[in-house]
Amino acid sequence: MNISIFEQIKETNKHGQEYWSARDLMTPLGYVEWRKFEGTIERAKEACKNSAQPIEDHFAGAAKMIKIATGTAKETLREINDHHLSRYACYLIAQNGDPRKEEIALAQTYFAIQTRKQETQELLEEDIKDKNRKLFGIAKSVGVSDYANFQDAGYMGLYGGLRRKDIKAKKKLKEKDNILDHMGSEELGANIFRATQTSAKIKRENIIGQNKASLVHHEVGKEIRKTIQKLGGTMPEKLPTPSHIKESKKRIRAKNKLKFLP
Repeated sequence: MNISIFEQIKETNKHGQEYWSARDLMTPLGYVEWRKFEGTIERAKEACKNSAQPIEDHFAGAAKMIKIATGTAKETLREINDHHLSRYACYLIAQNGDPRKEEIALAQTYFAIQTRKQETQELLEEDIKDKNRKLFGIAKSVGVSDYANFQDAGYMGLYGGLRRKDIKAKKKLKEKDNILDHMGSEELGANIFRATQTSAKIKRENIIGQNKASLVHHEVGKEIRKTIQKLGGTMPEKLPTPSHIKESKKRIRAKNKLKFLP
């Protein structure tokens, strides 16, 4: 079985959040009876609770309509119990499944890797926010008072003339959304480089004043864009926009806390 099956059965709700139907997940994990699979789900819930995670955030009760054979031409539907599972819930289910099943071993590998990727993404988001705070502090110290325009100067250099509002529009984000929460690792990396190199250049060249600092920010962003183009990379405004998943931050804190429990 190819592990891509787990991506194929993944669904997205109206809020753009990914989830898996437990009923759809059951077969790829090698389970035939729902009763036995529910036992695995219950063990996963207990593991979720023990890792200081709210069960309801990862295991949402749901119902699923299925077709049943009636011997007539008329289609008949029946409602059955289901669960909508987060990626973390799927990971816990795989960890608590029958290790003798090849399907479980594949699922453990897949969800462990994907969960780690998700957590790494969150760490990158924290990193760029930290770098932006430091950049703001440096900019303020050299006379930048209009930080919004200073920030836009960097974005315009990196994103081919797009301001922050334009990037939000292109990503189809709401006004209240933070664009940094909706960047993949590649895009975050480019923005981390933008922030760190702008900070370094302002300090190194003793740049003073709003206009000069904004010009430096724009030039740095533009040079990074040229480098991406030279390397054959995708321009940041054309990169996919991942959903912002807040719960992975909680998982990181919970895992760190568990390391110190007796």
